[in-house]
Amino acid sequence: MRNLNTFLLTFFAFMAMTSAAFAQNVLGPVGGQTSGQIIQLFGLLSVLAIAPGILVMVTCFPRFVIVFSILRAGIGLQSTPANIILISLSLFMTFYVMSPVLDEAWETGIQPLMAEQINEETAFQRTIEPFRGFMEKNVRDKDIGLFTELAEERGQNVQNSAGVVDIRVLIPAFMISEIRRGFEIGFLVVLPFLVIDLIVATIVMAMGMMMLPPSVVSLPFKILFFVMIDGWNILVGNLVRSVI
Repeated sequence: MRNLNTFLLTFFAFMAMTSAAFAQNVLGPVGGQTSGQIIQLFGLLSVLAIAPGILVMVTCFPRFVIVFSILRAGIGLQSTPANIILISLSLFMTFYVMSPVLDEAWETGIQPLMAEQINEETAFQRTIEPFRGFMEKNVRDKDIGLFTELAEERGQNVQNSAGVVDIRVLIPAFMISEIRRGFEIGFLVVLPFLVIDLIVATIVMAMGMMMLPPSVVSLPFKILFFVMIDGWNILVGNLVRSVI
């Protein structure tokens, strides 16, 4: 329960701090207590709308949900498991994988802000750093190079004097890296089911049953195969291990 509260509160405060900083600029200097109230107010109003986008941008959620969707299509099931099951499983797997990052962001950025030990700008920098480290470990150099090159073509400076890449470049590069990995893993997952489809189609055609769709015959065999090898255990375990 503590980890779940940390997960929710971290996203809540992370997305609200921008609104708090804007209010401070408009209303003038405010105390730590007022800043905390602003964070709670604006966070409560915006977290439901912004949280899904933040979740997709800076976590491994896209990788998980893409693989599960390809798995369902490879088996040949249209709506089983239901979308809410696949999304919920992806969400809680993301929470499981990202727990160390979220704990670090909470302890170094959000807690000191709530205790009035640091200001909003410092809290934002400390909160984003654990996510930056996670993305840098999982992003491809080729994707970073693509967005760096595009930014330079537009006359934008995306690196500081220490060579740290701007977060505006890192996030889109990380997203396309995660999408690519999702499709790579999905391709390997769907191959056994494709082999089953080919074998069943060959047998059905050889028996002269032209009017019988091979997918109708192969579906029970694909489900049986996936259950017999304990597919969910293998797939989920390897997906979690694939995240650095």
